[in-house]
Amino acid sequence: MTRDWQQWHEEYEIPGSSLARRLEVVQGYLRPLLARPRRVISMCAGDGRDVLPLLPAGSRAVLVEWDPVLASRARASAGEGVTVITGDAGTTTPYAAIAPAEVVLACGVFGNISYEDTRRTIAALPSLLAPGGTVIWTRAGDSPVRNVFAENGFTEIGFTTPDDARFRVGTHRLTRDPDPFLSGVRLFTFV
Repeated sequence: MTRDWQQWHEEYEIPGSSLARRLEVVQGYLRPLLARPRRVISMCAGDGRDVLPLLPAGSRAVLVEWDPVLASRARASAGEGVTVITGDAGTTTPYAAIAPAEVVLACGVFGNISYEDTRRTIAALPSLLAPGGTVIWTRAGDSPVRNVFAENGFTEIGFTTPDDARFRVGTHRLTRDPDPFLSGVRLFTFV
């Protein structure tokens, strides 16, 4: 990965920026899901700013981030019941301790992986989710991600596509039976 993820995260601090606006949308979808304690997975979690401020006491969460500085920031903000792993979010292994989760965040993932990996990841999400679990995802620009969720047993419960920004935020609920969890399954590789 050649992108400077720490520098990329600095845009969150700019009021009105695309990332600051995207964060508001993600948290808007996440807030009602965290009205009570939940099990939460955050893939490519960055510094955890989307989920950590909203996570209610009694929740359990696993946040996985490759960048050690961002993971350290998340760890410093994490409360009891939160595990921050500095490692590869693109395999199911780090999620073994928490799956099945009621909420999975795949923010900043689908815009940085191939379409084949996007399809594979969405197809594997039912193995990470509890019955009726919810996925919140982001993607820049238009893509068939919504259709891939539908093909894999999810129902869309929210989708935001601002007219003046490239980001998209979707929320999908698993409406079929979950799959059994399998450790060591490759979901994606960042491009």
